[in-house]
Amino acid sequence: MINPMDIFDYKAAIKNIPHKPGVYQFWNTDNELIYIGKAKDLRNRVGSYFNKDLNVNGKTRVLVSKIRNITFTIVDTEVDAWLLENSLIKKHQPRYNILLKDDKTYPWIIIKNENYPRIYWTRTIVRDGSKYLGPYASVSMMHAILSLIRETYPLRTCSLPLTKPNIDAGKFKVCLEYQLGNCKGPCQNYQTEDDYASNIEEIKDILNGKIGTILKNLKADIENAALNMNFELAHQLKRKFDLLENYQSKSTVVNSSITDIDVFSIASEEKYAFVNFLKVMNGTIIQTQTIELKKRLDEDDEELLTFAITEFRERYSSKAKEIIVPFDIDLDDPHIKFTVPKLGEKKKLLDLSQKNVTFFKRDKIEQYEKLNPEVRSERLLTQMMKDLRMNQLPRHIECFDNSNFQGKYPVSAIVVFKDGKPSKKDYRHFNVKTVEGPNDFATMEEAVHRRYRRMLDEGGELPQLIVIDGGKGQLSSALKSLKLLGIDKQITVIGIAKRLEELFYPGDQYPMYLDKKSETLKVIQHLRDEAHRFGITFHRKKRDKGTLATELELIDGIGKTSAEKLLKYFKSVKKIREATTEELQEVVNTKQAKAITQYFTQDKQEIV
Repeated sequence: MINPMDIFDYKAAIKNIPHKPGVYQFWNTDNELIYIGKAKDLRNRVGSYFNKDLNVNGKTRVLVSKIRNITFTIVDTEVDAWLLENSLIKKHQPRYNILLKDDKTYPWIIIKNENYPRIYWTRTIVRDGSKYLGPYASVSMMHAILSLIRETYPLRTCSLPLTKPNIDAGKFKVCLEYQLGNCKGPCQNYQTEDDYASNIEEIKDILNGKIGTILKNLKADIENAALNMNFELAHQLKRKFDLLENYQSKSTVVNSSITDIDVFSIASEEKYAFVNFLKVMNGTIIQTQTIELKKRLDEDDEELLTFAITEFRERYSSKAKEIIVPFDIDLDDPHIKFTVPKLGEKKKLLDLSQKNVTFFKRDKIEQYEKLNPEVRSERLLTQMMKDLRMNQLPRHIECFDNSNFQGKYPVSAIVVFKDGKPSKKDYRHFNVKTVEGPNDFATMEEAVHRRYRRMLDEGGELPQLIVIDGGKGQLSSALKSLKLLGIDKQITVIGIAKRLEELFYPGDQYPMYLDKKSETLKVIQHLRDEAHRFGITFHRKKRDKGTLATELELIDGIGKTSAEKLLKYFKSVKKIREATTEELQEVVNTKQAKAITQYFTQDKQEIV
């Protein structure tokens, strides 16, 4: 039997899902939406379905076996995810949502399909023509709304078959609820069916989020109760007002005053563009999708967005008269108002759409570049060329760094990047020859001159970009050597200062700053860090070797040259200490060998 997990590459799909709140959608092999779910952490929740060690029920296993694609929409909060999930479920009614609900069932408010409909809450949905509203995330909030409805609109709670023949025949009598004022007695024709139906329509408006009028009336009731010194009633009404106001302001993805609008945003690349669409009805998002457009010519964002707007509105039969867009659209349609919001709820909607399209674009590009590494390299180099004001792609980059210890053991290191990646076989380091004392500028000048003097002599290919680890002083020293060699006009040279990651150009008074998240800056930082690592490693080896050589020079008859020969042959002082006189004579003369043996023999006796 074939494992469905082997058919669908769920690991690759999950890897591209972010750790953010949102809504996920499962699609089958026929591209049918089979399940919609919400999550506080999209990646963790979706990944849990494919955990083989998880003890899931049979229906969940059947669902997972049918998954062939996963899409998702990110939102700002978990509450927004919940509301968007329910909006999409009500819109699409996927097959598996009724059967599987995260191991729990949310409550709904039902308007029963019957004469003089009852209104109550339930956790079970029966397809009998009744109207279900919800589900509700907060049970207390749901009860507060029901309580408000019952106090505002006296409705029946009995289950009597209130048909017209039964009522006309006088089969029923009013109950205690009528005596208490909680029901107007439709069972004895004390309330007409039209009056009852009118109340039901108003209640539907409340349940659909149109509660502004109710809040206004409730506020007036609170004030009247307070004026009449009925503080207990005022307190009860205030609590209901707060719950209902909280429900209106926080329990909708969008403000309920936004009734019917379309929202579009776009993110472009050189060859592709991505457009996100949000459909908002009665204060909630009921549709969301992002599409990818491949550029055939050099189309601009306005042309691409206009095309996408037409496509989406036709696809979803949208008749919205207002469209929110990120910039002005030159589309002559007298029936449509284009809005570019700067503040408020509409701006939040545009930001949400932009967040989704940006993530979708990044995800698509990452997937494509994993399959085509050369595409990423070309894009990265093109971006670097633009950011660094170059006239050619920086395919070959070299970075210099100096190291010394209190002016001693100065070294210079060079690392090489080709096509944006380290080329370690081309790394080089230099023992400084012409500089004495701690002179970082002179050390940089010598290293750069020696590097490119040799490259020119050997006919090597010069780099397009040189990065100097340091500020204006080191940059000027490097430029001095390049001018001396006559190649300063052929290569772009920049310096990077560690403190604020400032980029310096020759002759520019002020530094340039790149976005901290830009790929160009990350490559330059990688170059700098790699040069520092490579240089400091070589510096430490040289310093350690110098320290050991100094210790050997304490032995009578052993000078600097002999000490270096011994270390080169034996590799360490430890091995020299353990060597016999005969073994030492392979490197030095007999007198020196005996002196070394005697020196370390005395050293051992002192330790004992």
